[in-house]
Amino acid sequence: MTTAAATGSTNSRTLAHPAPGDVRLEGVLHAFADPMRMRVVRALAREEGEDGLSCSYFDLPVTKSTCTHHFRVLRESGVIRQIYRGTTKLNVLRRDDLDALFPGLLDSVLAAATRQDARLAAQV
Repeated sequence: MTTAAATGSTNSRTLAHPAPGDVRLEGVLHAFADPMRMRVVRALAREEGEDGLSCSYFDLPVTKSTCTHHFRVLRESGVIRQIYRGTTKLNVLRRDDLDALFPGLLDSVLAAATRQDARLAAQV
């Protein structure tokens, strides 16, 4: 895992992210397994090409500490990259890494989530 200490950085606002070779399928699937985390992943996928979305962009119906936990799980599993811009923490989907490690997985999961939404909406 890349950390501020490992990279020699003295910036205390540098967050630990796994190197691509350290990203594990079971960790990624665990990150995808929670509905709140999937909401974050889907929003980031819709906004790809942007500089990232701040944590405050996401209006999740959970406490702030739970929201922080979800972002940490996504970051530590290798699904997102978080970077500070001033005092704002931006979140970016690590699509290139995920696609290289697990070809088609992200697109399949996103498509399945869209199909599930349509199925559930039809049941109402």
